Amino acid sequence: MASQVWRIRTRGALAPLVTVKRTIYSTVKTHYDAVIIGGGHNGLVAAAYLQKGGLKTVVLERRHVLGGAAVSEEIIPGFHFSRCSYLLSLLRPHIYRDLELKKHGMKVYMRDPHAFTPMLEDVVGGLPPRSLLLGSRLDMNQMEISKFSKKDAKAYPEFIAHLDNLAEAIHPLLDSPPVDIAGLTEGGFWRRIAALRSATPLIQCGLKLGKNIPDFYEIITAPIMKILNRWFESEPLRATLATDAVIGAMTSPNSPGSGYVLLHHVMGELEKEKGAWGYVEGGMGGVSKAIANSARSHGADIFTEMDVHQVLVASDGSAKGVVLKDGTEIHSRVVLSNATPHVTFKTLTPQSALSPSFIKAVDQIDYTSPVTKINVAVDKLPNFLAAPTPDGKPGPHHQCSIHLNCESVEVLQMAYNDCLEGRPSSRPMLEMTIPSVLDPTLAPPGCHVVSLFSQFTPYSLEGGRAWTEQDRESYADSAFSWIEQYAPGFKSSIVGKDVLTPPDLERIFGLTGGNIFHGAMSLDQLYLARPLPFMSDYRSPIKGLYLCGSGSHPGGGVMGSPGWNAALAAMADLKRG
Repeated sequence: MASQVWRIRTRGALAPLVTVKRTIYSTVKTHYDAVIIGGGHNGLVAAAYLQKGGLKTVVLERRHVLGGAAVSEEIIPGFHFSRCSYLLSLLRPHIYRDLELKKHGMKVYMRDPHAFTPMLEDVVGGLPPRSLLLGSRLDMNQMEISKFSKKDAKAYPEFIAHLDNLAEAIHPLLDSPPVDIAGLTEGGFWRRIAALRSATPLIQCGLKLGKNIPDFYEIITAPIMKILNRWFESEPLRATLATDAVIGAMTSPNSPGSGYVLLHHVMGELEKEKGAWGYVEGGMGGVSKAIANSARSHGADIFTEMDVHQVLVASDGSAKGVVLKDGTEIHSRVVLSNATPHVTFKTLTPQSALSPSFIKAVDQIDYTSPVTKINVAVDKLPNFLAAPTPDGKPGPHHQCSIHLNCESVEVLQMAYNDCLEGRPSSRPMLEMTIPSVLDPTLAPPGCHVVSLFSQFTPYSLEGGRAWTEQDRESYADSAFSWIEQYAPGFKSSIVGKDVLTPPDLERIFGLTGGNIFHGAMSLDQLYLARPLPFMSDYRSPIKGLYLCGSGSHPGGGVMGSPGWNAALAAMADLKRG
């Protein structure tokens, strides 16, 4: 499979890469206070806080490398890729500070400008095709937008301020569990008091929104185009903004609820800059490595190539540890799973310990994913017709999220429609990033790593057929051919690639359905209903077993909040006894 074998041209030949390293920091013990299943960033965050809280904690990662989806891998000799997740913004600031991630080695390259949308259009009078370049300077953004609409250029600052206000109001909800509805309605006196406290973040959110509550309700329920059409008239601007409303989600700009996906992608901050996105030095594994270093500094044990087979459930129905694939038992007071809800409850938990109604509910969680990630090694920078750089040196646009096949909403909708019919999009939506433009550690001199986050591709092809190697090659070639139209010479610059379809993302990273968010970020699977309406406080039906991954509130992205919130829930329960 393309995702298993990687090759690079070497003096005219193709040579395979086979390198696997394992690092052992200590010997795994048989007893801990807390066991974390999975070394993704949320599991590592949970481990750091549990260990800081005085609980002896161990992280057990199935793969040979830490990070889950936030991982760096040298999949082609000399080229280091953020193989799955590829940008940082949503990591909560208090986690960044508490765990001293900068001290523990995390370095971020800020991007400005941050978005580049070139057009495919006939050259007029010798001029290059038009493009849209957006960054942190509103005056420059307005100048760029005015190439398409002066009216839109005038409205843009107000729209961004409006979106920022809505996104900022959500922040209190990110760092707290959802409201304890059961405690409010069924609990005793003291639980009701505690449940009332759990409503504080929701109240804070409402107060921050104030008169904007109707606008907030609309953006989380409406198709994003209903909102964008009210603000703007130019197609390139609307389409560029719409891409953030569908990225990673099996939805179209005209689907209800797509507005929330946009909000989710603008509610982060980086280096105190709201809405900013950046590249982590060494790739996204640099985030996971820094969190792991922080956890280890407090005494946590972290192991790779430790494949958990099952959660151990005691006769009283509580979790008492885990058993590894080799039969080794590791006992603990609590178990936190960084796996998806499906993997946690359908694979890792004994089915006899769960009720049939709960198992049925778990089966209904939506993991539909439209994403195929293509990692590409190139021996020169793409040279875009819309912003030519004939000298081969990076231009400002090379550091951006480069939106290809995104100049009109109609193109996005057609790509979505193809996928609904079981076909990879014939004109896929492509978000290209080239982090090596800012981070020289990722590729050999003069070469670059290119990340293609592509949509829309189905999990199964027409008739339920599984992807073949030929299907992967055909889809990748189609994507490369589209890039070639924007940047002639791109195809000849390719020296290696790694094609990860939804089934590949599931197999390699444990992402059920290939869904990068551990479950769709639709309204029926958010806040009080994430992952299920009766299980939104990280606690599972099995006492002592918690969810700490993105399948729990507040959802996907390299955020850390699920790990933080789950760790607090586990520590609170242990304190109460």
